[in-house]
Amino acid sequence: MDVTIRPYDPNRDRDALWELKAGFERGLGAGTGDDAKEATYEDKLTAAYRADWLAWVERCVGDDERCVTVASAPDEAGEDALLGYVFVLPERLAFVWDAAVLNEVFVVPDARGTGVADDLVDAAVSLARDQSLPLDRLVLDVDRENERAKAFYDRHGFAHWGEMVAKEL
Repeated sequence: MDVTIRPYDPNRDRDALWELKAGFERGLGAGTGDDAKEATYEDKLTAAYRADWLAWVERCVGDDERCVTVASAPDEAGEDALLGYVFVLPERLAFVWDAAVLNEVFVVPDARGTGVADDLVDAAVSLARDQSLPLDRLVLDVDRENERAKAFYDRHGFAHWGEMVAKEL
């Protein structure tokens, strides 16, 4: 597979990135909880959420184009198809954690186990190292039910560092 790792281009990648984001959300809902959690994640995938999320992505890549990095490869028709993405918050938003923040990483099921996710995380680490933040670390939130993700991050040297708690509003 001839994979290219490159910055997200809103002019050519917008629709494909949204499809990946929807896959990310559906995976969280279906793979890490019960029917209620699955419905919660599915229900948020509205047209309004799509517009808001894509606008936010564009603001973030306006700070640094590497904030959203995609993996692409030619499909059967020879067209450039997105296989996955990684989203690292821009430096100005990462100060909430005092560290670089890996917001999301997702790879389509057919490309899992091929090294695409490794390449995307490498891109995230590279960007994180370039950010000037109080703590030299890259943080992310991993659902405790997502064994595959936890094993992946363990393999990449991530270690437990606190625990996030939440209150429903």
